[in-house]
Amino acid sequence: MKLRFLVALTITLLSLSAAPSARADDAEPPDAVASAQVLNLAEALRAARVHQPALDLARGNLTTAVGQAEQVRASLLPQLNGSASFARGTNNYVPSPGGGNPNSSLAPVSSFTTYSKWGAQLTANQLIYDFGESINKWKAAKVSADAMAESVRVTEAQIDYNTRVAFFTARSAKDMVGVAREALANQEKHLGQVKGFVEAGTHPEIDLTQARADRATAQLQLINAEGTYAVARATLIQAMGVERSIDYDLSDEEFPPVEGENGVVETLVDEAKSRRPEMVNLRLSMQSQELTLRSARDMIWPNLNVSGVLSDSGPDFDRTAWNFSGVLSLSVPIIQGGAINAQIRQAEGQLAQAKAQVGTQRLQIRLDVEQARLGIRGAKAAIAAADDALTNSRDRLRLAEGRYAAGVGSIIELGDAQLAVTTAGAQKVQAQYQLYTARAQLVKALGRKD
Repeated sequence: MKLRFLVALTITLLSLSAAPSARADDAEPPDAVASAQVLNLAEALRAARVHQPALDLARGNLTTAVGQAEQVRASLLPQLNGSASFARGTNNYVPSPGGGNPNSSLAPVSSFTTYSKWGAQLTANQLIYDFGESINKWKAAKVSADAMAESVRVTEAQIDYNTRVAFFTARSAKDMVGVAREALANQEKHLGQVKGFVEAGTHPEIDLTQARADRATAQLQLINAEGTYAVARATLIQAMGVERSIDYDLSDEEFPPVEGENGVVETLVDEAKSRRPEMVNLRLSMQSQELTLRSARDMIWPNLNVSGVLSDSGPDFDRTAWNFSGVLSLSVPIIQGGAINAQIRQAEGQLAQAKAQVGTQRLQIRLDVEQARLGIRGAKAAIAAADDALTNSRDRLRLAEGRYAAGVGSIIELGDAQLAVTTAGAQKVQAQYQLYTARAQLVKALGRKD
């Protein structure tokens, strides 16, 4: 966005310094962009927080993480499954030697006669103890879901920042339209004065040609500024996540000073480290990896489970018999082909990465705060300098207009003075834009919402 603004500003300044040789018509300046609604920053932020698809994506990821944590928790709770079946088939068999009735024939009995079998069964399972493997796995998943909730806050902060930058980018483009309109109005005034002087014979006709060329250049500059403003409004609509026409205008509001922007940097850095959702997210992710490592190490211990089966089966509904069985099982991992050790190493590596990310984020937070504070300080100084330049360039233009009216100044001197006013006006707009974006950056760097 900054690059687009600088390119538009460069085109504006180059167009003002050019002097087209073609004669421009004495037409009226283009009309202002029609606006059916005035949009302020609060409304833009509110719309972005409701409609931006990136926020829906982050919330969807949170819902997924919560669901995964609940799935892991399910392994700690009792499991009860029911089933019912009906089967019909033959009941042929071959007696085993040495088994069954000694007087029975060993010849196989074969028949195509089929029989029915009805059955119903309930199976219950419950993990009793596994030395913390499952519960640590659940805790890790739960903390990971909490970290994902902080990711939603990270997305919200980024959306707010993008919306603020887009809003004040459009605001600066709107101010550039004002600078261009002022320049065109001055060129119209100069053209009228030069016409009178040329018709009176006190100035050469080339001055009139130059005045018309300067007026045409100012018209082109205004057209370019209005086009840049339209693009900036479309970009703001995209940042808000809505689909609507750009037939609206922006309120002439400023970004007020951020509390503490002139304070001690260490105080701001400490606030950012405690409030930034990125930092909270990484701390929770590190905690989740620690629990995952505990769970992996606990895999080397036995698992104790209890299960039971209740069944009722028979050849018909009125000819069934029930049975019950219970099992207490102890499962001990003996040889797993190194899989457990591999999972432990993987968890150790992921924990090391999480710790490194926390350290990296701490450094990034300090850089973000410092950059924002320096940007605010530099923008304030630039605004003061631009104000001074604009005041002096307007005095220069006033003197140049007087000198030209008195016949002691040239049309070139008048044009240079007008260019200086336009340039100073554009520099002030750019300095204000830098101040507003630096304040938006500081709000984001500190983890504040407003």
